[in-house]
Amino acid sequence: MKGDNMGTYQGKVEFEGLSQGQKCIDLSIPAIPEYVSVVRLTASVIANRIGFDFEEIEDIKVAVSEACNNVVVHSKKEDNFDIRFISESERIGITVKDNGNGFDLAEYTSPDLKNPSDHGLGIFVIKSLMDRVEVNSSKESGTEIKMYKNLL
Repeated sequence: MKGDNMGTYQGKVEFEGLSQGQKCIDLSIPAIPEYVSVVRLTASVIANRIGFDFEEIEDIKVAVSEACNNVVVHSKKEDNFDIRFISESERIGITVKDNGNGFDLAEYTSPDLKNPSDHGLGIFVIKSLMDRVEVNSSKESGTEIKMYKNLL
């Protein structure tokens, strides 16, 4: 089975929603642009091992880049942020979690695509490319974006 060389979840990291036996990789990286490529490369390798095709892998890379870029733009530069990749036989799950300023989800609106702006497209793009997306954010605890893509 693809993905067999990854570590098996043992309950060491404080992320929710994992089942015994799922394969996962955890990263903690500086909130600076130069490290986003590390996350993109990791996503690409894991998605390839699961069996996603080239176009699906590109979609996953764009979605994870958008989530990471949001962290880089909106967090404290001296902080690290955490990424968890969850590999199943026919699905990838990616969680991007920071301890930044967060935002009020009630104030989020989808972008006006007829009048595009420089900001506010990240979550929209992620939701467009992935099969399921969950966003949790508060000004006290930062933002967590969970995204999932199923193998077709």
